[in-house]
Amino acid sequence: MPETAAVDAPQLHVELRGVGKSFNGLPVLADIDLTLEPGTVHALVGENGAGKSTLSKIISGVYTADSGQLLVDGHAVSFTSPREALDRGIATIAQELALVPELTVAENVFLGREPRTLGWINRRRLRKEYQAVAESTGFDLPADTVVGGLRTADQQKVEIMRALARGASLIIMDEPTAALSAHDTELLHGVVRQLAASGRTVLLISHFLGEVLELSDSVTILRDGRHIRTAPAADETESTLIESMLGRTLGSVFPEKPPHQTDSDVVLSVRDLVAPGVYGVSFEVRAGEIVGLAGLVGAGRSEIAHAIYGAAPRNAGTVMIDGAATPNTIAGSLKKGIFLIPESRKDQGLVLGRPIRDNVTLSNMGQVAPRGWVSSGVERRASRSMLDRVTVGGDDRRAVSALSGGNQQKVLFGRALQGSRRILIADEPTRGVDVGSRRAIYDLIAEQARQGIGVLVISSDVEEVLGLAHRVLVIRSGQIVGEFTGDQLTEENIITAAFADPITNESQ
Repeated sequence: MPETAAVDAPQLHVELRGVGKSFNGLPVLADIDLTLEPGTVHALVGENGAGKSTLSKIISGVYTADSGQLLVDGHAVSFTSPREALDRGIATIAQELALVPELTVAENVFLGREPRTLGWINRRRLRKEYQAVAESTGFDLPADTVVGGLRTADQQKVEIMRALARGASLIIMDEPTAALSAHDTELLHGVVRQLAASGRTVLLISHFLGEVLELSDSVTILRDGRHIRTAPAADETESTLIESMLGRTLGSVFPEKPPHQTDSDVVLSVRDLVAPGVYGVSFEVRAGEIVGLAGLVGAGRSEIAHAIYGAAPRNAGTVMIDGAATPNTIAGSLKKGIFLIPESRKDQGLVLGRPIRDNVTLSNMGQVAPRGWVSSGVERRASRSMLDRVTVGGDDRRAVSALSGGNQQKVLFGRALQGSRRILIADEPTRGVDVGSRRAIYDLIAEQARQGIGVLVISSDVEEVLGLAHRVLVIRSGQIVGEFTGDQLTEENIITAAFADPITNESQ
């Protein structure tokens, strides 16, 4: 019978001594000392490429250290697989979820450890065991729901329940709240605290420094594969963390908002738009204006973007660029100057197995292949020009999958900057992006507005929306339930509107 999440889990004491790791002769980690105390939340922070994921993968059995020791309860171990680590009570909830879309929630939670009778899965026992885990977390997900139909936030919950169902004592969480709404984030924070209180250890990897300071007992800072320091979270601030991660001061998190004339030309006009998950939405974006779409996860923000871009069918309404209607196709939208940077760069934006160069020029084939054949010289020059502009260095013949999350996002911006643009839609532009790359992406967005391009920014991070946008539209249930500008641009107004009933406009 599979184990469910115990109230008091066996405690693990995990220590790394002088751990190093290289790939193709390039050092990624050097002489790392780290101790993870039982019953604590220990955060690991650093820019993308600092070595956080590599370090966590050594602990979880994905990689083996080239030098140094990994000790569990005082005994040196050398895991050769995640299964070996899991057998010792170490589980990972990765940023890229590892679920089987065709299976149900309960089947995913107990995958490989299903209760069986005479070789067959005992469905009754499976539901009973699942219910125990669900109640221990407070996650209200029906056992028989197919995981592939769940939103990202709910799939994240399935991953957490799977780790608990396997009796994990050390749980590594890599960007666990990147795709969660404010409400779901608070719920997850409660689960993390509950895990630590029960004696488990949580290794938290997060780019949200406020989250790190709120949840963690200790914080370890990595830079360029080296251990900068470990300190009590209570002794740190966002500024001290940023300066140590970068080795320099960052300055303002957000660039100064570009000047915007409220009577400038309308570049995007959306009228009575109806599409899957969108119900009668109307708004405008003017030249040089940055408009934010805020709201809870699942509110319909991405659905609006997809309908504008032609990636989803429009059942009614019109989308116009510079007063002319746009066709309901991606190709037609690109010709009209609409470009979408999608929510998931890996699922919707990049061709991970192809070189960086191919990914940059993908939407500009008319230039690099004028006679139907790709001109390698033209492609190389076009790619290098854009990559220099978005500050991505190195050989552009590498697979784009080899880049950090921040640089992958910059590649998408480089692709967007090639064509003629009237409106740029950036959906979750800094999800899973380190603080240094985040500022570079903000600068790219502000630059577009300064050039007179209309920008539509979609973000679950209210601070990000406030820091970038001239005007914010709050979306709930596929409708606009609030519009704020000037002095009305406050976190309180946006959050209140996000939880307001779309019909009565009363807070729930």
